[in-house]
Amino acid sequence: MKKKTAIILGVIVLLLIVFRLFLPKIVLHFVNKELAEMEEYTGEVEDIDIALIRGAYIIDGIHIFKRDTVDKDHTDSIPFFTCPEVDLSVQWKALFQGKIVGELIVNQPKLNFVQSKNEDREVKQDTSDLKGLIRDLMPLAINRFEINQGEIHYIDNMASPKVDVFIKQLNILAEQLTNEPVVGDSLPSTLTANGIAYGGSFNLDVKLNALADHPTFDMNAEIEKVDLVGLNDFLRAYGNFDVKKGEFNLFTEFAAKEGSFKGYVKPLIKELDIVQWNKEEGNVFQILWETLVAGTAELFENQKEDQIGSKILIENTFENPEIHTGQAIVLILKNAFIQALKPSIEQSINISNMEEKEGEKGFFKSLFDGEN
Repeated sequence: MKKKTAIILGVIVLLLIVFRLFLPKIVLHFVNKELAEMEEYTGEVEDIDIALIRGAYIIDGIHIFKRDTVDKDHTDSIPFFTCPEVDLSVQWKALFQGKIVGELIVNQPKLNFVQSKNEDREVKQDTSDLKGLIRDLMPLAINRFEINQGEIHYIDNMASPKVDVFIKQLNILAEQLTNEPVVGDSLPSTLTANGIAYGGSFNLDVKLNALADHPTFDMNAEIEKVDLVGLNDFLRAYGNFDVKKGEFNLFTEFAAKEGSFKGYVKPLIKELDIVQWNKEEGNVFQILWETLVAGTAELFENQKEDQIGSKILIENTFENPEIHTGQAIVLILKNAFIQALKPSIEQSINISNMEEKEGEKGFFKSLFDGEN
């Protein structure tokens, strides 16, 4: 009996060893199969590492392509997503609190949004494959999500000149995504992000209820001190002008609940100097256009602060957003001739004051109120 028991245990141990040796290849086959079967995307993974003690597996070298931009051997294709390492694991901290949830850590990812000829596809349809892929790769509900040193690019190779606008050194941390709201705290989850773009900085702070049926969140974000000279390819391609100097800033707040939202976007440009009379272009219409753009910018510039800006209020429902363009025009005039808009987040929008309808203010009220 002892001999038989020893043999049985030996066989079990041997099978476990063999299973452990082949497990990475099994998981690799499964992941590559899931990537190959997506409708709008395709991709591949180079390798899989298994960490059984930690309850995790690590994807090494993942590449995802949009099918409408991919060639047969991927040589001329721009990948939609690449990442050297994705770590999917059980979150042990939450396990000690009685919850079986997952943690996702993505190191040095690069996300490319490439302008495509196919403009009629809805974003919701285009991203459904990726949501399904994440669910397949991580069967547990994700409670913590982290991105380290990522990049996001917008690329348009059909423009002239070609455009590549980016945010780099992007760090994102989302926590408590599976928490139910408690009394006094309707937004139990958090998301923070920061990054670098053209010498400027990006910061985002969100409190949300990730389990709500409708988007429910308080958000504020700011982009500060972006050097517009670095964006000259973008300005030439879409605005047909370029700049010698300029600093772009943007401040925004939004709140949402029960299918409705409210917020504003406040863009400000400081020390703008537009290129004019460029003889190398040799195009009289180009020269006239740049002169017109420069003259308009000078007209609506606050001379004291050397600043052009406005504030665009957006509210209503996600299906029927309402943009208050009249107020935005009035605030351009206010910034130029009366009082410069404040280069900061106003802390005026939150989930508790969403019911207060802002609407279009009267002309003089918008000009002379003390806000903004």
